[in-house]
Amino acid sequence: MKRMLSLIITVLVLTGVMVFTTPGLLDKVRLGLDLKGGFEILYHAEPMEAGAELSRASLQKTAESLEKRANALGTSEPEVTTEGTDRIRLKIAGVTDEAEVRKKMKEPAVLTFRSAAPGDAAGTYSKIELVGSDFVEGAADVQRDQLNRPEISIKVKDKSKFAEITKRLIGQKLVIYLDDRMLSDPNVNMEISDGNASISGNYTLEKARELADTINLGALPLKLTEKYSQSVGATLGKQSLDQTVKAGLVGSVIILIFMIGMYRLPGVLASFALILHTWLLIAVFVIADFTLTLPGIAAFILGIGMAVDANIITNERIREEMRSGKSILSSVKAGNKTSFRTVMDANVTTIIVAAVMFAFGTGAVKGFALILIVEIVLSIVTNLYFAHWLLTVLVKAGALKKPKQFGVKESDIRAL
Repeated sequence: MKRMLSLIITVLVLTGVMVFTTPGLLDKVRLGLDLKGGFEILYHAEPMEAGAELSRASLQKTAESLEKRANALGTSEPEVTTEGTDRIRLKIAGVTDEAEVRKKMKEPAVLTFRSAAPGDAAGTYSKIELVGSDFVEGAADVQRDQLNRPEISIKVKDKSKFAEITKRLIGQKLVIYLDDRMLSDPNVNMEISDGNASISGNYTLEKARELADTINLGALPLKLTEKYSQSVGATLGKQSLDQTVKAGLVGSVIILIFMIGMYRLPGVLASFALILHTWLLIAVFVIADFTLTLPGIAAFILGIGMAVDANIITNERIREEMRSGKSILSSVKAGNKTSFRTVMDANVTTIIVAAVMFAFGTGAVKGFALILIVEIVLSIVTNLYFAHWLLTVLVKAGALKKPKQFGVKESDIRAL
């Protein structure tokens, strides 16, 4: 009774959680461009100056700059990722003026140091004193002042120009902008004639490093060349989603009917484990903020197919043990043990393949591989450990006493 009670409570609690949370989880799943509509661009990045080196840091900062620009345009959840050593992939959903977004995204990030021009309103700085290319590449660095506070050291190329600017602006602000966004507004305290300056203030270490990285990026602005683009209409995306969901539901119902019809009560337990597996995957999508795309759905369905295979292998091994004349409990234990090794070998080899795809693939291939890995891990938890536990509890509680409850005929059982 204790075993049965624990099983019933577990099943009821999990069922209640899934029923009440599934609608909210589905609403929170982030859809990709191929399901929601929008456009995708792959850029090739190269330094503006001939012969300059393209660093990983400058590529990453350029990607961050693109994301901030896309957010400023009011687009829906832009996704910007770097690929390889010189590529940036931009995905934006829900775009109305694609041409304007393309134009804005392609412009290099512009770093400027500005002062207040005559006639500027308070807090406005329109006179450009320095641009990113005026600074030595990679010279901005975070150091500590005498009070152990973070400060940013910088070095300019033209010492005389910097000396003239700092002399003229003593007691005034020399404000730092990236594009049209103010990053910092330090005061000029003295004339600097050696070309080495420091920017101090109430910076946290993280903010100081971010500002130093931005100045280094401005010293080596990148030119973006569009190499590939793809546009998906919102209507087409919705049709793809509706058709995919419909196909997935029909396939899932057929699988559940097959499992129950073929394996009786153990098939019911396996079906419940599959439903739990699907719910957990949706929860992972929401918690980890994954983006659901058509390749991701393909991995989703493939993972469910592998989970079904795991249940079929387990139940068939149990039935084989019963046909050999073993008792119900011995058959379940032996079948679970032998099938566990087989299924784990298959899952581990698939994870290795998916990991290689994730490491060397790009874009949709990475997404497919990641979802497949998550699917397999969840399948091991639900369709091996959890489903095996449910079946073992029912057998030990006496709810499964006869071979026919497993779909085994008495005439098929061989006498020992």
